Amino acid sequence: MKFQNLSTYHNCTHFITQKDRSCEYDFSLALHTNEEPSKILQNRKLLQQKFPHMRFIVANQTHSANIQIITQNSSQGWRDESEAIRECDALITNQKNIMLTILTADCVPILLFDPQKEVVSAVHAGWNGTKKEILFKTVNKMIKEFGSNPKDIIAGVAPSIGRCCYEVGEDVAKHFFEIPNAFDIKGDKYMLDLPLINRLQLLKAGLKEENIELSNICTACQVDNYFSYRKEQGCSGRFMSIIGLNEENK
Repeated sequence: MKFQNLSTYHNCTHFITQKDRSCEYDFSLALHTNEEPSKILQNRKLLQQKFPHMRFIVANQTHSANIQIITQNSSQGWRDESEAIRECDALITNQKNIMLTILTADCVPILLFDPQKEVVSAVHAGWNGTKKEILFKTVNKMIKEFGSNPKDIIAGVAPSIGRCCYEVGEDVAKHFFEIPNAFDIKGDKYMLDLPLINRLQLLKAGLKEENIELSNICTACQVDNYFSYRKEQGCSGRFMSIIGLNEENK
């Protein structure tokens, strides 16, 4: 899956993987979920063959608000989980031929691209990261470190669990009570809308509304195509959202 807005830029490559039942573990790309590593690496190799000039960066996602700027032009965490960037949920780089990756199975992946400063970012926002405003902080990091103008930034909010399926208790929902339309109430439960809340963070950070594209795909509703931890009752599979800068066709 690709975003229309990001696809118009030839110097930016992005892609969101889907399940493929012809591959091991339905094409899961996660090394951290106790699957047979050699089979996951086989899947990663298949993906890398589509982007032969790219080097891939993987983070050890921990629902933090930690942001890492990638300056090293080499793969990290792609072939060995122990080499993944520690405790990090947002990656930013201006290096060419580097793919930033996010692994999810319901949490919200967000891809960012500043075509003026040539900077990309990949962000992982579960409810905890969303509460910590990791996406808002990532945009501010792009502004501070690379001189980005938020009005130039293009954003794609990738498939994640939607308010139709994301049932949480008050212990989670209370963190979002002050946000208009953040949830629907269903009995004593709350149907939380993480994509909406992250969209609001992007607007708060200064992005133009027309530069924000939501996939409007719920991973639980479309579990045939995307891994869903909730729908599959604790699946080990993860799909990958990736973005990078390339030098070709610039």
